[in-house]
Amino acid sequence: MSDPVKLAIIYYSSTGTTDAMARQAAAAAEKAGADVRLRHVAETAPREAVESQDAWREHVDRLAEEPTAEPEDVVWADAVIFGSPTRFGNVSSQLKQFLDALGPQWGEGLLADKTYAGFTSAQTAHGGHESTLLALYNTLHHFGGILVAPGYTDPVKFVDGNPYGVSHATGADNDEPLGDAEDDALAHLAERIVTVTGQLKRGREA
Repeated sequence: MSDPVKLAIIYYSSTGTTDAMARQAAAAAEKAGADVRLRHVAETAPREAVESQDAWREHVDRLAEEPTAEPEDVVWADAVIFGSPTRFGNVSSQLKQFLDALGPQWGEGLLADKTYAGFTSAQTAHGGHESTLLALYNTLHHFGGILVAPGYTDPVKFVDGNPYGVSHATGADNDEPLGDAEDDALAHLAERIVTVTGQLKRGREA
């Protein structure tokens, strides 16, 4: 029997939305039998910027004792789900810096042939959700990664409506909690990447 799928969930969150999404996906992946590493990327914004918003400061402080993502977490994994808030239709600079620092691992071919997927959030329903995921996937193509997008492979995807990954609209005040549609879509995303990755592992071992 194959070893469990090793899944790294690597994300950036400023005030907690993508953090909540990451934890929902991690719980579903563990339930599906995966060995999960949940890692947030380091905060790179100046402390004075963080201090300027209570929710941002509180979230950074809350995660201070949790492990941050390292390149080894990607190398270790069979599958990786990346999460980022939308920043003008693109991934956050914090996550992008982490991705850009993977050049040595990319150069050694250590990022290829893994499965990848993503999730994001933005304040509005048309605030760049899909373009953020597509921008993320540009990097993963360069890795030689295997994208496991959810498509419309389950009825829950006709509810959340995003075939590229999972996204959540946080509202004008950036405080709209995840609902059943997002929870179900994140669970489906996690379960799907664990299932597909497991099939690939078993095929390689056969």
